Amino acid sequence: MIVIPAIDIKDGAVVRLYKGDFGQSTVFSHDPVETALGWEEQGAALLHVVDLDGTEKGGSRNLPVVAAVADALNIPVQMGGGLRDLAAIEQTVAAGVDRVVLGTVALADPALVAEACARYPGRVVVALDARNGKVVTHGWQQPSDVDMFVLAQQMAAVGVSRFLYTDVERDGTLSQPNFAATAALAEAVSVPVIASGGVATLDHLTRLAGLGVEGSIVGSALYRGAFTLPEALAVVSSEGQ
Repeated sequence: MIVIPAIDIKDGAVVRLYKGDFGQSTVFSHDPVETALGWEEQGAALLHVVDLDGTEKGGSRNLPVVAAVADALNIPVQMGGGLRDLAAIEQTVAAGVDRVVLGTVALADPALVAEACARYPGRVVVALDARNGKVVTHGWQQPSDVDMFVLAQQMAAVGVSRFLYTDVERDGTLSQPNFAATAALAEAVSVPVIASGGVATLDHLTRLAGLGVEGSIVGSALYRGAFTLPEALAVVSSEGQ
């Protein structure tokens, strides 16, 4: 399992939200490129970037910043947030992003996701953002009645390369991941699953690795010093031996 540091960008700054609440944000840096280089230097093999302004309002609001991050790094970048049409996806790929993460549009326009998969095979990730098992959209602000497992099966059928599962009630809380739902999803789909939300200890990473997920995105635990990235990489490496 790989450990993937997260950089959430709002108004050009690196922030963390609590349960996706835009009213509860903490700024950790005003230089996303410097932050990204720091994670790379500490051993990250992949970086996860979210355009929070895009998730809330639609469109790639921080694309120049994301492009600067991608240009500065030697490791791949996956990015999501507000990518709701093919033009936005195309611009993001052209900016140097290796994988695009689609969330809201997976529910609103499955045909668009299918087209994106055809254009960019292996580079489309669908975010399964859920509250009590039901998909939420538009920066986690709009609920739906769609079961995340139903959406996962639909998206796997159109060629999505992997899923990013987040229990939004745990994101930024430093509580613990939703291990049961993560395990069930990894079992239910035939493509890789990346876990996100709630990681607070090295033991949480060990437990996730045991579930067979491809990776775990870590944000608040790293920014708040619960453990370091080298410590996380070491424990995951040890688990895989």
